[in-house]
Amino acid sequence: MVRGRRFGGGAAAVLLALGLAGAVPGTAGAERVRAGTLTTASAPSAALGGTIDYTVYLPYGYDPAGATRYPVLYLLHGRGDTMQAWTRVKADLDRMISDKTVPPVIAVLPDAPWSSRGNYYVDSAYTGADDPGRPVETAFTVDLVSHVDATYRTAAHRGARLVGGYSMGGAGALRYALAHSDLFANALVLSPAVYNPLPPADSSAREFGAFGAGAEKFSDEVYRRLNYPALLTGRDPDLPVRMYIAVGDDEWANPDPADAAHDLDYEAATLYNNVRRADGVAAEFRVIDGGHDWDVWRPAFVDGLTHLAGTLSATPPAGLPGPPHGTASQDWAGGVAAHPDGATTIGYAASGPVAGQQYAGGLDAVVSRIGGWTTQFGTPANDRLYGVVPLDDGGVLAAGYSRGDLDGAHPGSPADDGFVTRLTADGQRAWLTQAGDPAKADRFYALAPAPDGGAFVAGYTSGSFAGEASAGDKDAVLARVASDGRIVWSRQLGGPGEDKALAVAVDAKGVYVAGSTSAAMPGTTSLGGLDGWLAHYGLDGNRNWVTAVGGDGDDLLGGVAITSDGLAVATGSTGGAGGTDALTVAFTKAGKERWRAVTGGRGTDAGAEVVPAADGSVTVVGFTSSTLGLPVGGADVLTLRLDRRGKQLGVAQFGSARDDAADPFGEENVYATRAADGRLLVTGFTAGGALGSGDVFLATVDPVKGTP
Repeated sequence: MVRGRRFGGGAAAVLLALGLAGAVPGTAGAERVRAGTLTTASAPSAALGGTIDYTVYLPYGYDPAGATRYPVLYLLHGRGDTMQAWTRVKADLDRMISDKTVPPVIAVLPDAPWSSRGNYYVDSAYTGADDPGRPVETAFTVDLVSHVDATYRTAAHRGARLVGGYSMGGAGALRYALAHSDLFANALVLSPAVYNPLPPADSSAREFGAFGAGAEKFSDEVYRRLNYPALLTGRDPDLPVRMYIAVGDDEWANPDPADAAHDLDYEAATLYNNVRRADGVAAEFRVIDGGHDWDVWRPAFVDGLTHLAGTLSATPPAGLPGPPHGTASQDWAGGVAAHPDGATTIGYAASGPVAGQQYAGGLDAVVSRIGGWTTQFGTPANDRLYGVVPLDDGGVLAAGYSRGDLDGAHPGSPADDGFVTRLTADGQRAWLTQAGDPAKADRFYALAPAPDGGAFVAGYTSGSFAGEASAGDKDAVLARVASDGRIVWSRQLGGPGEDKALAVAVDAKGVYVAGSTSAAMPGTTSLGGLDGWLAHYGLDGNRNWVTAVGGDGDDLLGGVAITSDGLAVATGSTGGAGGTDALTVAFTKAGKERWRAVTGGRGTDAGAEVVPAADGSVTVVGFTSSTLGLPVGGADVLTLRLDRRGKQLGVAQFGSARDDAADPFGEENVYATRAADGRLLVTGFTAGGALGSGDVFLATVDPVKGTP
């Protein structure tokens, strides 16, 4: 336990708890719970020159000759306790597996008798004759893990392993998760006996030689070197750890005011506030009513395992395919086009030269035919793409904005202008049109092809686009561009607030535009906060209707497409309990809402693109920081399949260990389209690329599984 023998919780308490193991509060219907088994075994340890005794929990239905693989929990006991201590959670595991709160798991409960059961699960350098230290950490992380993977039907990857513990075991679980994150992706840290920078005078960490050196039972230098602040420095963010920390509100209070900062409730809060700031660590913290005993650890085990279960999977999470595109600095995705012959073209904004092209400065626009040509263009200021679409002749259209003189006709431009350009099948520029208010900011955020080889572009203006009067802070803009680059007509739409068009889609009957507004669009009423909106125009530019979409929180629509049923399906985000949820809404041509789907978890979730299928279903592509599928890192790419009535058919997520598909401000940076063979092409930003601080990925995604 924590300090000397003050916290015992020994055999008598363990036996009492075992007698009550089936009496779990709130387990109505316990007769339906399928019980696993507990067995005692031992593992050979080369590090110890002996064996490691352990108890193993095998879930109901475990078959040593079967094909199923299982995640593994490694549960470390406290000082002075034995491997029997954790057996009291068997009933909880049975119940949680039976009700599918957690997947079927194997649990390994190792015994740690060395250093008078006060070894703190570290490799001790203490050589005293009374009870010399042992290499416990090496024995557990090398010998025990290898033995378990060789003996049982485990899923032998880090995402399928959780290390947990209470008190001294909590300190061990914390260390193993940080020092051996190649082995453990999840940690359950309960009332951890960790102290920063050094333990108080009466701590058992000083008593038994765990942190000793030579004849000294305790060394300040050894403790500091093995303690968690040293482990947080230089952590590999590509090996992220999810951590649940819990402590009792009635933990023992040291009567010495000088040691008050070492009370475990205080230390646990300090630990949480340190690890939550570490790169690659996602932490949750709970304070539970109770002291340093199982009245805290048992409910914390249940709550913590419930919280971590979403990433505890026998199946490894789906990563990003390579190679990344971009430069050694930060780059941003700008669109993807699928050609009928199977070719793919992507666009992005680059912070340096690409493929030997000339770099103008700031962000340059890059259009690249995969396996073929690359065209880079820009000004000394920022030039960024927000859409790439294919043309029948093998060329592409691309659109975005420029803060410089991109077309040679805007010298000294004081603000952003929208632009659209046409590139030939071999990457040569056919034309480029730059447009906007001469003195105010204008941007094109969306692009759709027109039947004649021209385009429809949408975005915003901060002033007057093509002579139309401004209605407020920013107005949405929709423009028709001819096949030779001329702007045929433009429409400015807005109210007194900030209005942006973020998506556009076209069919033979008209144009749909979607976006966000901070007040209300003409003919609509504010729903509260930011609202999403959808408008329908004729091909001649006459507006038919506009409608507000959302709730009383912040909402937006950032993607729109037209299905084979003739519905306009728009996606974006709506204010949710944990941040935002992905919102997808279908409208008829007359502006009547047909169906609505809200998908989200405890984090931030948003749709960005709608990709229709021939059967009337759609795939929404966006980003999520929740556990909607099997999470990988911070923000992951989200793929959500909805049938023609909005019913969910499947949801998945994939990505790197860092943020993907969203920028640091939580805004989408992901694009998707359907390839000729039916698969999805998804491109977006990734902070987990190998080239620089932010790269661009391109993934070919299975249309049913939703992962690469």
